Amino acid sequence: MPTKVKTLLTWIVVIFLVYAVATNPNRVAGVITSIWDLIYATFHGFGQLFSALAS
Repeated sequence: MPTKVKTLLTWIVVIFLVYAVATNPNRVAGVITSIWDLIYATFHGFGQLFSALAS
């Protein structure tokens, strides 16, 4: 991807995130919490899998 396009897309994402936080911070916090819970559950599941395989 050309550098200018990549830079433009990065700025668009940053501006959107600032707008989303400014207009509805509670919803953004809920989305971030959901993403964190998904990441945590995924790593926890892998931990349980490897623990079961090691026993």
